[in-house]
Amino acid sequence: MKFFVILTILAVYIFAADNMLTTVDESKSKIEIKNITNDKSKESMEQWINAEFGLQPYRTNYLLPFGIANRTYLSHSPGENFKDKEAEIQVSLKLRVANNLFGLNEKYYLSYTHHAFWQIYTQSAPFRESLYNPEAFVVFPISDKKSCMQMRSLKFAIAHKSNGQPNTKDNPAYNGFNLSKSINYVYATLRLQHKTLISDLTFMTPYLGNSDLTDNPDIMKYMGYTKVKFTYFYDEHMFTLMLRGNLDSQKGAVEATYSYPLYKSSYLYAKLFSGYMESLIDYNHYITKFSIGFSFSR
Repeated sequence: MKFFVILTILAVYIFAADNMLTTVDESKSKIEIKNITNDKSKESMEQWINAEFGLQPYRTNYLLPFGIANRTYLSHSPGENFKDKEAEIQVSLKLRVANNLFGLNEKYYLSYTHHAFWQIYTQSAPFRESLYNPEAFVVFPISDKKSCMQMRSLKFAIAHKSNGQPNTKDNPAYNGFNLSKSINYVYATLRLQHKTLISDLTFMTPYLGNSDLTDNPDIMKYMGYTKVKFTYFYDEHMFTLMLRGNLDSQKGAVEATYSYPLYKSSYLYAKLFSGYMESLIDYNHYITKFSIGFSFSR
């Protein structure tokens, strides 16, 4: 309970700070360096002091102090008894690194997403798992004004996702108690729009350098090769529905989220997940989980 109180106070503090920032003219709040004759030095100092480095939110950034699952999570450490309740945190940023290299107005990005599952309701409050997910991707805009479902963009990406654990068992691919879980994959996403509905159609596959999938050779059976995500806006409300799966194994997952603005960049956020691969350590275990808290981007 004490951890829930701490996280709630932290969230309220962030909301208050964000609300105060909304009343400030950003152009007037920037610090300007004077009495510097070297223009390059002046520009570098102002960029550093004002923290203008071009980082932007990528996937949803959220803090969910309370989540409850339909079963107790498996513990992979001796003496640790996980519960069915936990907190969840995700931080996701991207940086644009290039533009229009082929004259198609395309944009090139690097991104990093950190996703943590925190067992704050147990005695020692360990992190059940932390996921590390760097990506490199390019987005090609599409101008389509004639069709009902207008095509908006085409994205190509190469990604790595792992829990950062070393191999702890011999023959890790066939040992369910091995802690190391990872996958290298590529994917393509076509984005469509119809009025206030956005549809993302994604196709993904492990790439050749990861063809043996030594940590988890059957992961695509649960992750799937296709994903569809719908994002719907109604006034200030935002709803998402994601379906991911493998048609051959008939395994996958469904995730629904809801967000509503509280302040300028702070939102009430609720998430319902049901299926496989909520986390990598339990990728082949079916889980249903509801979480609620706050997001700081959409």
